[in-house]
Amino acid sequence: MPSFELPHPGQLAATLACVLAAAYLFARVEVEIEGDAGWAANLPTWRIEEHPLLDLFWGGRAMTGYHLWMFSFIGVFFHFPLCFMGQWSWQLEARVAASIMLFWIVEDYLWFVINPAFGWRRFKKEHVTWHKRWACGAPIDYWLFGAISVVLFWYGYGA
Repeated sequence: MPSFELPHPGQLAATLACVLAAAYLFARVEVEIEGDAGWAANLPTWRIEEHPLLDLFWGGRAMTGYHLWMFSFIGVFFHFPLCFMGQWSWQLEARVAASIMLFWIVEDYLWFVINPAFGWRRFKKEHVTWHKRWACGAPIDYWLFGAISVVLFWYGYGA
């Protein structure tokens, strides 16, 4: 059975800072790639627009080759430290999963904030058509995965 130690008090803060920095940098990259056409609308990639599983797993958004490879890359990227250290536990996996969820929420929102074609004032359902379901001024995905992320961080850091 893997051992579990409580983290140094600054470890959660350092994790959050790295996740936020990575989200900002990746949002900058995505703005350069996508420009004003969100969800890879103008990229030369395949798209699946309609499928019952897209509603269940993808928030009703299209599945694109761009997003398949990008999401896969980020999953590997966040798991790399575990592979590098040769360590794995449910607590470490919870930290990774929580970090990935937080990363995507922050990265997605920052895409709008830093994108000259949008800005935070246009972060609304009528302008962001690829996010299909909204509540309290944000896509439901943000609320759902934000809550799951908090629970996973709580478990992963032994609170």
